[in-house]
Amino acid sequence: MPKSTAAAVPDSSQWFKGGKNDMQQFLDDLEAQARPAPALAQRALAMAHDQGRQQARNDEQGTAVLERLPNTPPPPPFSLDFYVDGVVKRLNRSAAFVRNDPRSKGMRPAAVHFRIHPDGRLKTFKVLNAGDQQQEIAFIKSVVERAAPFAPFPPDIARSARSLGMTICIQPGHGGGFGFSRVADGSSC
Repeated sequence: MPKSTAAAVPDSSQWFKGGKNDMQQFLDDLEAQARPAPALAQRALAMAHDQGRQQARNDEQGTAVLERLPNTPPPPPFSLDFYVDGVVKRLNRSAAFVRNDPRSKGMRPAAVHFRIHPDGRLKTFKVLNAGDQQQEIAFIKSVVERAAPFAPFPPDIARSARSLGMTICIQPGHGGGFGFSRVADGSSC
């Protein structure tokens, strides 16, 4: 009787040490994924989803400050918020180096709007409403020009953005404090 070839095939029920450890790690990962997330993580995830939905509503209403490229997904709202916060901080730092006469404030609100290219260069600067704030407008224009170029867009924003617009409202003086107020595109101050 001929010898069976089955004896030449190694027994598959025996694991080598590395394979056994890999399989155990895989099973542990599956078990961890099956567990429900802690309550705090669930709330954070819900908040992130809500912010994403809010950004989508803003985009639909035309109030987003981002000029999007056609057929691209919106950037993550956290990334956009962090970038805009960085722009505002840079403007505030630059304002310390630009001379401004606090006595030249007018009595009516005004607004200016500027756009930033994805590489951080200033695209446009225009006056939306001058009111009686010509000195303040000149000050803000100087601050924006001094702050430029801004940081380039992060990759997740650059993939879907043509430019980023910011509106700065100039409110009549209430105490002499300085600061910028962002307003969404299409809104008035």
